[in-house]
Amino acid sequence: MSLQAAVDSTCLIGLERNQQLDFLPKLFTRAYVPPVVVAELGHSVEWLIVKEVSNKALLKALSTQLGAGESAVIALATEVRNAVAVLDDKKARRVAREMGLRMMGTIGLLVKAKLEGVVSQLGPLLGDLDGAGFHLSPELHREALRLAGEEGS
Repeated sequence: MSLQAAVDSTCLIGLERNQQLDFLPKLFTRAYVPPVVVAELGHSVEWLIVKEVSNKALLKALSTQLGAGESAVIALATEVRNAVAVLDDKKARRVAREMGLRMMGTIGLLVKAKLEGVVSQLGPLLGDLDGAGFHLSPELHREALRLAGEEGS
């Protein structure tokens, strides 16, 4: 089964700041972004597929409680087959969960990259993200290392 992603800008910006963006196409067969996310990122990347949300009613409903990027990513994830919504915003993740969507955040992507052999070590990547201003609680840091098999690192 090919896994696809609808990705929010927070993840893309965080990974790009640390030159880690290029492993995304190794984790997903396709990575979709709505135009609003491209605008938030400031540019596109050749392997990102820019796709408008078709369900404007859902987009409008979501935008009453979430930001434009998060709303569009969730709506897009409902339209793309086998999609994972890649979101870091806590409220957006709650809404996606309530809608029954599969989701993960930036840290989940890094764990997936480690488990699939795309990256050799997770610990330094987490440190790089934290150093670039990406808030990472000590609990999440420990849990990510545990999931990646790097406990005690």
